[in-house]
Amino acid sequence: MKSKLTEGQVSIQLLKLSLPMVWGILSIFAFSLADTYFVAQLGTKELAAISFTFPVVTVLSSIAMGLGTGVSSIVARVIGEGDRLKVQRLTTDSLLLSVAVVGIFSTLGLNTIDPLFSALGAKSELIPLIRDYMSIWYLGMVFLVAPLVGNSAIRACGNTIIPSLIMTLAAGMNILLDPLFIFGWGAIPALGLKGAAIASLISRVGVLVASLGFLHFRERLLIFTVPSLQTLIKSWRSLLSVGLPATATSLISPLSVSFATSLIAQYGTEAVAGFGLASRLEALALIIPLAISASIGPFVGQNWGAQQYGRVKRSLQLSFFFCLGWGGLIAVLLGTMAPEIAAWFDSDPGVVNSASLYLTLVPISYGALGIVFTASSALNGLGKPMLALGMSLFRLLLLYLPLAYLGSQLFGIVGIFGATCLSNVLVGLWAWLQHSRWSNPFAEVTPDKLLSLSEVSTQDETKEHQLR
Repeated sequence: MKSKLTEGQVSIQLLKLSLPMVWGILSIFAFSLADTYFVAQLGTKELAAISFTFPVVTVLSSIAMGLGTGVSSIVARVIGEGDRLKVQRLTTDSLLLSVAVVGIFSTLGLNTIDPLFSALGAKSELIPLIRDYMSIWYLGMVFLVAPLVGNSAIRACGNTIIPSLIMTLAAGMNILLDPLFIFGWGAIPALGLKGAAIASLISRVGVLVASLGFLHFRERLLIFTVPSLQTLIKSWRSLLSVGLPATATSLISPLSVSFATSLIAQYGTEAVAGFGLASRLEALALIIPLAISASIGPFVGQNWGAQQYGRVKRSLQLSFFFCLGWGGLIAVLLGTMAPEIAAWFDSDPGVVNSASLYLTLVPISYGALGIVFTASSALNGLGKPMLALGMSLFRLLLLYLPLAYLGSQLFGIVGIFGATCLSNVLVGLWAWLQHSRWSNPFAEVTPDKLLSLSEVSTQDETKEHQLR
């Protein structure tokens, strides 16, 4: 097995990885925005209901992405080491692990719909709408988790084109099916929010088939021999060593959104709907930093496994600078067009006001937030997930939660959004100052390995100098 990412100019390699991911992530958000747009046509109550589901859906999606991060990190480093059989075993066992996880969370979710969303602040008239959507979503959770894990294994091989095409397939299917099942057509009855969930389910079935098909027939990364219990536990332990901290890191964002939703709920249904709309538009605005963060993990993983440490440091520097530039551009665009963008989805003045406030203030921090995304993904790729988790916990517990609560008491909804902005900026600055240390192999080696690592590092720096 050849490591595709350990040779060639760093900037060109990152560009080749990131460009397909831009399209792929755009497809994911087109999937989400299609749901938002068509549901908004049903009314403000329906939009508020799906906004309440957003934090919970994101939490469970984050668990899937955490498992995928573990797969990507471990598999990329093993590819760098050149052990193909181990790559196959890890890829197959990761899919088995995802099925086990789905069974647990689907069962818990189906039995806690009403109390969970009531605790999040949903009013009694919204609970039936939320139940219609989530009861179907939980049943189809396997079609969300397994493709995410499978696509992570494909990206670990250095292939971001196929995952992007698979995500595009899902988005296209969802955009076509949403209006059919939500509003009805011909023999298909109008199902409202339940129809949005069914459309998503059918689309994700197609994604699962495409992902598993590519893994087996093209990359030959699936094996069908039954592993021993000892082998399976060893693989799961290896995957979870990164996957569990990565899951915890991924959960920070939806937990923040859940906390913000509960604070914003006191300002009315329109404020919650506007916040939910802005959150989905924000994800679209952050597409470039998200593409970079999705690409940096496999890149640093393969190069770290191959002991190409100079390339790791260079990739972080280039990614951080680009995130800052993109963040500045988006802040200007959204700051000048926020009301018009929000009104295109929902003309309700309360919804437009809430969304506009968010899209004017929070984008100031998007450059720093992109650095946080990239740093977290890189740390997971380097096999240092606890550092990524610590950074996210600091952002949530010590900055965002107290600042958001204080801001809501002093300045209302503006204070909540201001807390988001300030937290992003402070953590992004810290990540910038620490990145050189993270990419230094000497920080975590024993004295007996120091000499050999020094020789390898010198060779890497010479290669990097020649490439420049």
